[in-house]
Amino acid sequence: MIKIALKEWQNLPGKIASLKNRMAALDCKAELAVLTEAECDDLQGITADLHSLSRLNFSICRQQARDQWLREGDANCMFFHSVMSTRRRRNALYSIMVDGELVEGVQPIHNVVFA
Repeated sequence: MIKIALKEWQNLPGKIASLKNRMAALDCKAELAVLTEAECDDLQGITADLHSLSRLNFSICRQQARDQWLREGDANCMFFHSVMSTRRRRNALYSIMVDGELVEGVQPIHNVVFA
């Protein structure tokens, strides 16, 4: 039941297109003749449904775009991180000379500097 509900819910563009088609048909009919009370109510209901579904679709698209941006980043983030990675590699200390003795490795350098 959940899968069926999700498939229905995910078909928002199809529902919106269907409502637009029904609204266009009623608009064409309204140009040719006067609409009945039921048709006017139907048109108002379609307009309200179309508005709510469009807002829901916009919200979902915005969340998906935000999710994609968080996963992949954008061009500026990629550039920034590549510059920072290059700078970090260039500024790294791999060895240090202490009292004429070469000290290599992270932990030995840490011990010499902070001892």
